Amino acid sequence: MNNTKRIFTVAITGASGAVYGIRVVQQLLKADCRVHLLISEAGWEVFRLEMELDTSDRQACLNGLFGDYDEKDLLIHGLRDFTAPIASGSYKTEAMIIVPCSMGTLSKISNGNSGSLLERAADVILKERRRLVIVPRETPLNGIHLENLVRAERAGAHIVPAMPGFYHLPKSMDDLINFVAGKVLDSVHVEHTLFARWGEKR
Repeated sequence: MNNTKRIFTVAITGASGAVYGIRVVQQLLKADCRVHLLISEAGWEVFRLEMELDTSDRQACLNGLFGDYDEKDLLIHGLRDFTAPIASGSYKTEAMIIVPCSMGTLSKISNGNSGSLLERAADVILKERRRLVIVPRETPLNGIHLENLVRAERAGAHIVPAMPGFYHLPKSMDDLINFVAGKVLDSVHVEHTLFARWGEKR
């Protein structure tokens, strides 16, 4: 196993916009990173309902999304697997990205409720002072949502809302998805060419 790879954790929850998480994982693998992937049960449901994916065979679904990936570079963990490396601060992940992040997941993280591996991994990232990127996908936001976002940010999280820009003149849904995924990758300093930056030729 190549120990020089950059290591990330990515969590996909049940908020709308699972496609953002999929695109981020695809790009991390393309950048030769190692990814620990967590998908909540609600996240799998979003795959089925929002993306019309066949999730009856979850492994086949992942193969379809991420191609012929090396199992050493994409590690899938169940949410009850507290023996996973990412449950411990001694395991050197560079950052964790929750994309999209539901308001329920945000609430648990911002209040230190580590009831699953997802929340435990996020808690580990925060306590070790590493980069936690939260990509909330909800609208409108109520006061509780806003307070939880502030609590998470004050604890060290980086908030990257799923708000696509339009200055790059998107021509398709894919352009909008790539913009958000690209901003997420920017937040963890992973190079990509998903969108034209301001001042670049389109």
